[in-house]
Amino acid sequence: MVDDENAKCVLPRGATGFFRPSDGPLPETDLATFRTALYAAARAAGGTVGELEKQSYPCTFHTATVVDGSGEFIILCHAHLPWIAFAQERRNWYTEEFLAPPAWSETFGHLGFVVLDRAQLTMPLSGVDTSALSRNEWRAARSYGITTVGGALFNAWV
Repeated sequence: MVDDENAKCVLPRGATGFFRPSDGPLPETDLATFRTALYAAARAAGGTVGELEKQSYPCTFHTATVVDGSGEFIILCHAHLPWIAFAQERRNWYTEEFLAPPAWSETFGHLGFVVLDRAQLTMPLSGVDTSALSRNEWRAARSYGITTVGGALFNAWV
């Protein structure tokens, strides 16, 4: 995804979690770095880290929580790209159930992550550059009825 609002958003290889073995493995977001960023964000929020659930097949993301004085925040970290999103509840897949990032989410950016906002995540796939996605990725998206960027990124293709 591109940060510059004037540039077209791009979904790179690895965005959907699908890959062909002949293309080699997908990159992996470092779980230790995510954990470090999570604790830094919790400190910035004046809260604590709740649960941290490592990604497991077929999900494409790690899930964590930060609890502060205003409640619990669900944090999604893409398993293959250093992208962060906030959601309303824990699920195995998402389409449009994303929240605006809280003010303390900028802490993730300081540690190399890109925090995606609700507008980016609910953008139609037709509005972004998907040229790096394979036919298999598009076939899966169509068969599961995925039409949004967030749906393609944060999913469990089962």
